[in-house]
Amino acid sequence: MFRSIDFLKSDEIFLKLVKKTVGNIRKGWLPAYHFEIYDRQGNEVGGCDLRVGHNENVYYGGNIGYHIDENYRGHHYAGKACLLLFQLAKKHKMEYLIITCNPDNDASRRTCEYAGGTLEKIVQIPDDNDMRKIGETEKCIYRFHLQDY
Repeated sequence: MFRSIDFLKSDEIFLKLVKKTVGNIRKGWLPAYHFEIYDRQGNEVGGCDLRVGHNENVYYGGNIGYHIDENYRGHHYAGKACLLLFQLAKKHKMEYLIITCNPDNDASRRTCEYAGGTLEKIVQIPDDNDMRKIGETEKCIYRFHLQDY
């Protein structure tokens, strides 16, 4: 994992590394970076993470997760954070990323579209997946080909 990630900033936002996790092969968790998202005034507006690599868990859960605090929604901060995380994924030699969301989550679907994702399909979550065990049933699978960024 990269030690210096100063490049994760734009004219509008910057990402501050909170922690790195090494993953857990037995549980199917991949190594990940966890960030806080800040606007140009220095206000923390939300958070995001990048899971490095691909496996079945990430196919349903996504390589990137994000949340934006309610007071800061409507500025495309999640989509802008995704675009920055694409640069980190490319440094890890990843060719594509998956971002998923529930079909009824219009805001997250707009974020994926803002970031240039292609809706690959809507899939049923397998019965043995942890998300299914907490009541999730379907996911939109958006694919991002990193050579386009």
